[in-house]
Amino acid sequence: MKDNVVIVTGASKGIGAELARQLAARGAMLALAARDREALEKVAADCVALGGRAEVIATDVAVQEDCRRLVERTVAAFGRVDTLVNNAGATMWARFEDIRDMSILARIMQVNYMGAVYCTHYALPHLLASRGRLVGISSLAGRTGVPTRSGYAASKHAMTGFFDTLRIELAGAGVSVTMIYPGFVSTGIRENATGPDGKPIEVSPVREGEVMSVEECARITLAAIESRKREVVMTARGRMGMFLKLVAPGLVDGIARRAIEKGR
Repeated sequence: MKDNVVIVTGASKGIGAELARQLAARGAMLALAARDREALEKVAADCVALGGRAEVIATDVAVQEDCRRLVERTVAAFGRVDTLVNNAGATMWARFEDIRDMSILARIMQVNYMGAVYCTHYALPHLLASRGRLVGISSLAGRTGVPTRSGYAASKHAMTGFFDTLRIELAGAGVSVTMIYPGFVSTGIRENATGPDGKPIEVSPVREGEVMSVEECARITLAAIESRKREVVMTARGRMGMFLKLVAPGLVDGIARRAIEKGR
């Protein structure tokens, strides 16, 4: 990835921030996008210290004009786009029957799905020119339903359909499409998940110390990006679930329910 021009959305924290740092250590040239400019500046400083170049571009991927400006500023800074990592996301933690404000689900879909669509739309001509890489950071919830995550799972399923379709459309064009499906990752950001009242839940419902580290998640993701892998289902439980979903889908429902109940 040395001298590869990479846009990373959701780069202010969690997987996006750690992926940016690992890319920087390989000499990548980074366009870091998120809403929190101050947090992005700190990640950018880390990236520069690690040997990369970093441009901070405050962006709300739910806003189409912001996504257009993100790509334009990246090209102005570095001359091209080689890789787009669609990582920005919003999540929730509430049973559907308890939600009273449907705008919660609309916002999650706008960020997770339309944000990826907008960024891909503007970056694609540049990726075609560079024969570059498209990456979607999804979730196991993008492959199977998960209780308390109805809107989140729907948005991640939408991402899967979108990028799987693009992969077919772009066959032979030189642009690879890589989908990443992590399980629970210790990002420390789940306390910002939306509860049934539309407010952050503030306390993570996941046992953060018993799930995959953000460093390992980023390492696996980066290896997949470098090798232009089609997709990565990160955990053994996730891979088993994908198989069982074909032969015993009811069993997978139970596994998903227990995972949420246990928080890991």
